[in-house]
Amino acid sequence: MTKPLQIVVVGGGAAGFFGAIAAAKANPYAHVILLEASHQPLAKVRISGGGRCNVTHACFDPKELIKNYPRGAKALLGAFTRFQPKDTIAWFASYGVHLKTEADGRIFPTTDNSETIVNCLMNTAKAAGVELRTGAVVVAAVTTRVGERERVGKKNSFLSHCPTPELLHCPTAPLPPFEVILKSGEKLLCDRLLLATGSNPVGYKIAKQLGHTIEQPVPSLFTFNIRDEKLRKLAGVSVNSVKLRLIVPGHSQLEQTGPLLITHWGLSGPAVLKLSAWGARVLHSSNYQASLLINWLCHFKQEEVRQQLLAVKIDSPKRLIASHSGVNLPHRLWQHIVDRAGISSDNRWAELSNKSLNKLVQELTQGNYFINGKGVFKEEFVTCGGVNLKEINFKSMESKLVPGLYFAGEIMDIDGITGGFNFQSAWTTAYLAGLAMVSQEVINNN
Repeated sequence: MTKPLQIVVVGGGAAGFFGAIAAAKANPYAHVILLEASHQPLAKVRISGGGRCNVTHACFDPKELIKNYPRGAKALLGAFTRFQPKDTIAWFASYGVHLKTEADGRIFPTTDNSETIVNCLMNTAKAAGVELRTGAVVVAAVTTRVGERERVGKKNSFLSHCPTPELLHCPTAPLPPFEVILKSGEKLLCDRLLLATGSNPVGYKIAKQLGHTIEQPVPSLFTFNIRDEKLRKLAGVSVNSVKLRLIVPGHSQLEQTGPLLITHWGLSGPAVLKLSAWGARVLHSSNYQASLLINWLCHFKQEEVRQQLLAVKIDSPKRLIASHSGVNLPHRLWQHIVDRAGISSDNRWAELSNKSLNKLVQELTQGNYFINGKGVFKEEFVTCGGVNLKEINFKSMESKLVPGLYFAGEIMDIDGITGGFNFQSAWTTAYLAGLAMVSQEVINNN
């Protein structure tokens, strides 16, 4: 008699559940234990998308899909050819969960309730035989055969060295079982270990203990704090499309285009969040101090804006500049821009000098605001950084350094912009890891 394959998954979030389910469904003979430190699994899934859960994004070309990942794009390309958004949609549909696509490409459950996704994952894991343990705080994980990795070398696979690799202590197998140590003092032995801890420092600690390099974790997807009281008084004003340019001395300029929202602390909205993701490391290095140029009329060239304003001056010379704009912007925002250009509220268009016109064009197309800190984007709180991607085989999500160790989700140095992309990388990497952990056993059992 051989012992069943023992798999431990650390982290009861989206990636942890998806990986555990994939492994348990692919090999019903495996014993899959899913460890979650808190008493409420899938907490981030519950609150994502404002409680609706932005499951994925309607981008079905892997080459286009990877453009939404500031870090990890190259590594994910092959992975997305094997499991991408259309596969995510089909997966949930197979368990009775139907999804819908909104105008901006974001995909949500038709119920508009994240509990639909939570219940699906919980019920599917239970039905697949996954043993879920909540309140299980992992403090360390070690290999039980010291020096085994050095003996067999990085490139040798566990499966090629043992005719019955499901044996927990196969004498010729280069893969040492893992010992997962809980805060309670309990120790779990396993043949496969999947780390899906997100940005939890414990996951980084374990990966580092097992020989992996950790790229410094820093925040991604955050809002900008701007100490401009006049701007803050416009809280709630939004613009459908602006172009933002981030300027940090000594670094290349970064640009993003999209909707923008003025808040009581500064700026938010998709354009800001995307820029914060691409500029995560640059902004961290500058202590979140940077110049931000805003083009409020990004669909027009600067000279086109000038001509529009001159046309207003000719057509409405007696109208007040502050109350009659020639551009499509919210009225309060227009008044703010006029004020920043140094134009009095009682000035009429006929009185607009060339100097004032130049200032007005400048404010409309290159308004300069200073970022002096970051806010938070509570629905996402994504982290840039994690396990170095060069140390992971993205065909299987297995460690190149420690056979039998796998990774999924945000514990790796992968992060996407807002819009369902972070969940998609979690589903993809977890699914591939889950299948890979039991692939040989599936072959043996067939």
